[in-house]
Parts: sequence; structure tokens; C-alpha cells
Amino acid sequence: MHLTGLDHVQLAMPPGQEDAAIAFYAGILGLAPVPKPAALAARGGVWFAGRGIALHLGVETPFTPAKKAHPALATPDLAAVRAHLDARDIPWVCDNAAPGLARLYIADPFGNRIEIVERP
Repeated sequence: MHLTGLDHVQLAMPPGQEDAAIAFYAGILGLAPVPKPAALAARGGVWFAGRGIALHLGVETPFTPAKKAHPALATPDLAAVRAHLDARDIPWVCDNAAPGLARLYIADPFGNRIEIVERP
């Protein structure tokens, strides 16, 4: 077996919240919504893409947010991310537990944990 990379990450979201997902993942994080294949569109949810990122949100009922499991999105400038989040009143929590690694955590509108990391 030979794995070549990570194709995408999927998070759960509650039913009927596609507009909130787009407002956050596109409007705040800057990811582009991607059309879902017709066979999957009826299931709800939204797919997003960015530079080296493929993130899918799928409807789950009953919905429970991921509080520990999470995607870690990379940035070259965590200070700029903090300023961007502050300007939009998005709360974040800094985590300096990993030596030499700058990172913070935010929550999407559904309570899913998102890590944003800057590697030296």
C-alpha cells in the first residue's frame, strides 16, 4: 500500500445550516465553496477548498460538534490571523504547549474545533 497525501477532511454540521457554514468558512476563513456532485448535494452540507486545503462539511443528525478531533490549517503569519479574527469578533485561544510551534484554536459556528498553526 502506498498513500500519497490527504485528500480532504470532513467535519459534521447540523442540518439546514449551509448559509452559516459559508459565512464562516468562506467569509471568515477565506475558503471557496466547491459545488458538490449532484448525487451528494441532496444530502446537504458544503464543500470548501483553498490553497492545499479540501474541507467538507457533512450533515449529521443528531449533530455533535468535534471538540477534540480537528483540522489544523497552516498559515505563514499567525499574528495576522489573530488580527483578522479580532476584527471579526471571532474568539480564539492561544496554545503554546508545543515548543517552537505557534498555534491557536477557534470554533466554527457549530462548535467544531479548528486549529490554525504557524510553523517556523
